[in-house]
Amino acid sequence: MKPALVAEGLRHVYHSTQGELLALDRVGLRVGQGEFVAVVGPSGCGKSTLLRILGGLLVPSGGQVQLDGNPLSSPRRQVGYVFQALNLMPWRTVLRNVTLPLEVARAPRLQADEWARDLLVLVGLEGFEETYPRELSGGMGQRVAIARALIGDPQVLLLDEPFGSLDALSREQMNLELLRIWQARRVTAVMVTHDLREAIFV
Repeated sequence: MKPALVAEGLRHVYHSTQGELLALDRVGLRVGQGEFVAVVGPSGCGKSTLLRILGGLLVPSGGQVQLDGNPLSSPRRQVGYVFQALNLMPWRTVLRNVTLPLEVARAPRLQADEWARDLLVLVGLEGFEETYPRELSGGMGQRVAIARALIGDPQVLLLDEPFGSLDALSREQMNLELLRIWQARRVTAVMVTHDLREAIFV
């Protein structure tokens, strides 16, 4: 299987007034195209740091990341990111939250709306286009965040404990939904989690 995402010798050190904190050291990872990989570990072990580096949001202290054979050191449209926090804009409707990345890229509005509506059908939110984030449940909000991450048709989807704030039943349901969405799009996916059962399931 041809690798879509490759990390070699990743090292990252955080600097603070208390000194240095080694978050990653000699980390390597190869993710094949269309593969779904779960990275599991306890809180504070460097999972989110790894994901930020894979997404080009953080420059490592050492090592390198390659996306489809090319060096990756800054955010790219080919990489979608779902954060722990929803980061939805409360003054924008569901539709406008999903279309935001395309608006920033100056894509035609009619095309952006069409793609967003298709994605809202995919994530099970058809009919909620004009709803505001405050009117959504936690699970519905995460579906919006996933749709927003997919709107640019990324090669790679990175998920940073996306369901960590949900209750156990909602989390289980969202894991099923995530797999359904992944099977429909077959995007390469990397998810970090501290839940071993969740990692095994996906």
